[in-house]
Amino acid sequence: MKDFQIQAIGLMSGTSLDGLDVCCCTFRRQAGKWSFHIDCAKGYSYPDAMKQILGTGAQTMSALEFITFHSSYGKFLGERVNEFMQEFGVRPDVIASHGHTIFHEPHKRVMYQIGDGAAIAAETRIPTVSDFRRLDIMLGGQGAPLVPIGDRLLFADYNFCLNIGGFSNISFEQDGRRIAFDISPVNYVINHYCRQIGLEFDRDGKIARQGNICQELLDELNGMDFYHQSGPKSLGREWVETLVYPMLERYGLSLEDMLRTFYEHAAWQISRVISIHPLPGGNCKLLITGGGAFNKFLIERIGALCPCEIVIPDRQIIEYKEALIFAFLGALYIADEPGCLASVTGATTDNIGGMLFKI
Repeated sequence: MKDFQIQAIGLMSGTSLDGLDVCCCTFRRQAGKWSFHIDCAKGYSYPDAMKQILGTGAQTMSALEFITFHSSYGKFLGERVNEFMQEFGVRPDVIASHGHTIFHEPHKRVMYQIGDGAAIAAETRIPTVSDFRRLDIMLGGQGAPLVPIGDRLLFADYNFCLNIGGFSNISFEQDGRRIAFDISPVNYVINHYCRQIGLEFDRDGKIARQGNICQELLDELNGMDFYHQSGPKSLGREWVETLVYPMLERYGLSLEDMLRTFYEHAAWQISRVISIHPLPGGNCKLLITGGGAFNKFLIERIGALCPCEIVIPDRQIIEYKEALIFAFLGALYIADEPGCLASVTGATTDNIGGMLFKI
């Protein structure tokens, strides 16, 4: 395997609607081992109208409205990349875009990552890879999660890699295979209820900290069928909106008690997953990234329930790890190496997902 070096920009937009993360990285493969350096990174907020469409608005659009927004959102992404490149003085070899998940129902072979990669390439004049999930779903996989290939090759010092964003997801090695799956909704639910009182999120978990646990609701949440399924599995907004919101609202709790109960649910599910996948020797290092790593109360509850040493990395890794790994997926695409692992997604084979647009 030849040595290889490439600079890539990764674009990440998650279900928590925090905004667009842009991360420019240099990747090197030497003697078969990958390493990375974050050259620069920045987050961009969404205009309110765009945030509303990315939230739930796109699901009710006509076909023409939907494809028009797909194009205009791609142009928006390309414009942000142009601003980013001008500000930091970079011009990478490739752009890799996650897009924004609008539909995710892999059991129906249905998914859509909005944000036209062709529009990004046209705006930036840089080769752009997008639509990373579709091939995996057509191969019978979940199309998610995609981050575990980066966990395996870039963050191998940790036994478990946990990301807490709109949903929590985890990856780890088991019997020589990378295992990964979504655990539960987290910020997607918390932010939804905070917005109802004019807040974007529950800073440091202050609202939840004031509440009390409703044991009956907690038991019902923990009893949902998804948590007892084995094998590759992933969550989407449809599952939350159909099952979780009605369950949370059925009890008529105050916001404080509802969120306190939901925090306990999210922390308990994380600790449960780690407890049923013990490591030889008993030593365990858990890397936590994503917006949830800043939520002090949530991290306290995970620490109280979880049998691992919790590692919170520097702020840049916390905020941009997913964008970093999407940049890495772009590097792997150019290197002609698989970015989707069948052991993670349940597809029939490892695969090189994505579509390349190049001028």
